[in-house]
Amino acid sequence: MRFEFATATRIVFGPGTVDQAPGIVRDLGDRALVVSGRDSGRTGVITGPLRAGSVECASFAVAAEPSVDLVREGIRAAAEHRASVIVGFGGGSAIDTAKAIAALMTNPGDIEDHLEVIGRALPLREAPAPWVAIPTTAGTGAEVTRNAVLASPEHRVKVSLRSPLMLARVAIVDPELTLDLPPAVTASTGLDALTQLVEPFVSARANPMSDAVSREGMGHAARSLRRAFDHGDDAAARQGMSLAALLGGLALANGGLGAAHGIAGPFGGMYDAPHGAVCGILLPHVMATNLRALRERDPGSPALRRYDEVGRILTGDPTADAAAGAAWVAELVGHLGVARLSAYGASAADVASIVAKSAVASSMQANPIRLTDEEIAGIVERAL
Repeated sequence: MRFEFATATRIVFGPGTVDQAPGIVRDLGDRALVVSGRDSGRTGVITGPLRAGSVECASFAVAAEPSVDLVREGIRAAAEHRASVIVGFGGGSAIDTAKAIAALMTNPGDIEDHLEVIGRALPLREAPAPWVAIPTTAGTGAEVTRNAVLASPEHRVKVSLRSPLMLARVAIVDPELTLDLPPAVTASTGLDALTQLVEPFVSARANPMSDAVSREGMGHAARSLRRAFDHGDDAAARQGMSLAALLGGLALANGGLGAAHGIAGPFGGMYDAPHGAVCGILLPHVMATNLRALRERDPGSPALRRYDEVGRILTGDPTADAAAGAAWVAELVGHLGVARLSAYGASAADVASIVAKSAVASSMQANPIRLTDEEIAGIVERAL
């Protein structure tokens, strides 16, 4: 048995922990570029305390999902501010942008030299500038992952900048920052977290440590996501989802993903769609398709037993099986009001193109069984 497990140097979790940010950031540098989400009004929550803690701040807003060009702008902003530390404060888009800026501040050359799929995928040679992740949503787990997902509109794809060097120096996860998330964002980000717990657990790269965090995280997501959606002011549910998202990030970074992300990534490059919602609408169909494929072509696979365990964890029923787990996810997606893929402009005429891009996606490589193009097409068609 061989495996590796890597994560942020330090994780600080719990209500009110954002209050520790000034001291943590100041220990890393006295000039910070704060990369925030589209709601720039919230940035004062972090920039005010940082300035009071003797950290000079400049702000850089990420108004949409991060792109290659946006990261180039961020690198220029960091240079103009003479930033010595980067702070990602927001959802996955802000944190991935912060992560990429920090990485490329210290690695000269163009960003495309290091991008997968559309670039040369050259490894980073220098450690990134120190950066701190402070998520304000509960979904992506980007605070503890080692890649940044970036859109390339001209190629109509999303690609990764990836390196083990890109892990945050410190991840500060304060569930209180998620209390004002609207229901639609709670649903989308929460389904991303759930998918990032289920897929690593059945992944071809699963290992004992990723298994442990996946099991723990699935339980929290199962108990908390519906409650957080229905009652956004429920502090316990918000804490449960923040923990589920953190554990999902740990799991995917070390255990891999699967077909739901393998399809959702390329889909997000082709259509303007919230990543987590796409993962959610795909997940029950991916689970059902994987189960059929495993039973037909690899009936001895341990993933079949793992899917049964997923069913028991999600439903809370010790007699549940894999099919019950898939049905539970489908019912949850319906309760959360998640749109189908056709709502974003996809149609049956686009299936072949989606399949072609999905089949070669990096996330697809860890799926518990290699799916045929026909099986991938069936997943997409059932989610339209």
